[in-house]
Amino acid sequence: MTAPLGTRVRAAAREAWQVLRGVFGERAYENYLAHHTAQHPDTPPMGEREFWRQLGDREPPARCC
Repeated sequence: MTAPLGTRVRAAAREAWQVLRGVFGERAYENYLAHHTAQHPDTPPMGEREFWRQLGDREPPARCC
């Protein structure tokens, strides 16, 4: 038996939202935490503010032209 239409629509919307977050880079800190936990469990991860600051320092600013 399939789930009701409303349930399927909500699930699809949640999945689409996660894809969009990935496209726009909003999941970068979550991905960092997952990697850090798996690869460096003995050291504490950077805080979110520090992570974004270092990421911004590393990447050149976007240019429109």
